[in-house]
Amino acid sequence: MIPGEAPRRLVLLGHPVAHSRSPRMQTAALAAAGIAAQYDALDIAPEHFEDAVAMLAKERAAGNVTVPYKERMRDACDSVTPLAEHIGAVNCWWVDERGRLTGDNTDVGGFDAAVTSLLGRRPRDLSVGVLGAGGAAAGVLGAVESWPGCLAHVYNRTPERARLLCERFRSAAHPVDDVGVIAGCQLVVNATSVGLHDDAVPLDVSLLAAESVVVDLVYRPNETAFVRAARASGHRSIDGRAMLVEQGALAFERWFGVSPDRDVMWRAVAQD
Repeated sequence: MIPGEAPRRLVLLGHPVAHSRSPRMQTAALAAAGIAAQYDALDIAPEHFEDAVAMLAKERAAGNVTVPYKERMRDACDSVTPLAEHIGAVNCWWVDERGRLTGDNTDVGGFDAAVTSLLGRRPRDLSVGVLGAGGAAAGVLGAVESWPGCLAHVYNRTPERARLLCERFRSAAHPVDDVGVIAGCQLVVNATSVGLHDDAVPLDVSLLAAESVVVDLVYRPNETAFVRAARASGHRSIDGRAMLVEQGALAFERWFGVSPDRDVMWRAVAQD
C-alpha cells in the first residue's frame, strides 16, 4: 500500500475516455472491498493536461492514465518507479506521504497476465509482432523482454518512433519496415488505437501466419473487428479486456494495499 492516507478520489485521465470501462470496473471493485472512494473518468484536452494533473495532486487524488497521456504523465510525476522509468510511461499514479506525485506502470504486468492466460503457459521462445510505438507498445516490450527466448519486431507508420522505442529494449526488440514481418509472427499485438472508434483493422488478417495468436489491446462492445476477423480465420484471439482487468487490479493494490476481487471486476467489464 502507498504510505499515508488512502486516496478517496480516483480518476482516469485520457482523451477521449468515454469508451473506458475502468470507472465501472474500479467502482465495482471498491464496493466489493468496502472502500469509500469514488472513481471517475476525466477527459482532459491536451493543452490542459499538466494543469489538471497539478490540481489533482493538490487534492491527493490517485488514478490511472490512458491514451494519449501515459508518456506525458511520466514527465509530470515527481517520482516514478524503476519499471515506469524503464518503460517510459505511467498508467498508475498517486500522491505519497511527502506530497510527491508518484507514477508506476501496471500495463506490463497486465499484458503479461493476459498473454499467459491466452497461451495457457508462460510465454517463451516466441516471435512477437508489435503494431505501434507509443506507451502501450512500451508496456508490451517491457513484458516481452522478461520472457525467455522471445524477440519482438516493432512496426510503426513513423519508422523513427519504432527505432527510438526499440533502442530502449534493444535486447528484446528491433524495428521493421515491412508489416508482413509482423503478420508472420507467432504472437501479433495491436498496440495502436486502430479499431477503438470503428471497425477498422490494423492488419489484414489474411496475412497472418497459420499459427499466429492475436492480442488486440483495444476493446469495444462485442470485441474489436480485428479480434472477430482473426478468430473467424482460426486464430486464437483476445481483446484488451484481460489486460484491462489485470492492470486495474495491480493499480488497486498500489493504492490500497489489498487485492481486489478480480471476478467482480471481470463481471463489471463484461457488461455491455
